[in-house]
Amino acid sequence: MQHPSPHKTALLVGASRGLGFAMVEEYLKRGWRVIATARANSTERLRRLAQDGAGMLEVETVDITREDEIAALRTRLATRRLDLLFVNAGVKNDDRETIADVSTGEFVRVMVTNALAPMRVVEAFEDLVAPDGTIGVMSSGQGSVANNQNGNYEVYRGSKAALNMFMRSFAARHAGDSRALLLMAPGWVRTDMGGPDARLSIDESIPALVSVIETQQDRPGLQYLDYLGRVVPW
Repeated sequence: MQHPSPHKTALLVGASRGLGFAMVEEYLKRGWRVIATARANSTERLRRLAQDGAGMLEVETVDITREDEIAALRTRLATRRLDLLFVNAGVKNDDRETIADVSTGEFVRVMVTNALAPMRVVEAFEDLVAPDGTIGVMSSGQGSVANNQNGNYEVYRGSKAALNMFMRSFAARHAGDSRALLLMAPGWVRTDMGGPDARLSIDESIPALVSVIETQQDRPGLQYLDYLGRVVPW
């Protein structure tokens, strides 16, 4: 007979590096049991962390742009109960490209990875999340239509705005759901994606972002927040 774990459980999707890996470290520090995912060829850093994790970290492989891999992971985790489902996966194209000159292939790659694939994960795993749990995705302040005053990063902005809209549709279809739904903007962070000139370090962003996520538990409905808990305009 299985006994329920005294620890809360988080499924963090897209956790091999950068913000996702930092979230894994932060939730482990806070005593959570973590299931972290990465693509099959990107798990080494997570597996090293798991060796020192006293059994609190499990590493799974999934490429969320592949529907068959999402389905296989859902089968493997079918009996699990989650307190948090958070999808962090994301890519960007060349910063210099506008919508006028981006190739169709590159546009599709960014949109599928940043908007379609995260929502497929949310749809596949949402029924594993407890009634008082949280479902979140890593958005960006650049996904705000209202805040776009200078253009730039057009394809990336569009992918995050699309993600925001899809989460809003998900929330509308689940009206009355008791779970918290979150779009999180981590700020401009010095990672491989954010670059060396970004304003924030990972340590300035992620612990604060995780604290915001935790404060939203038991607050049903969709919110678009930054790493300090401030509302981001749509």
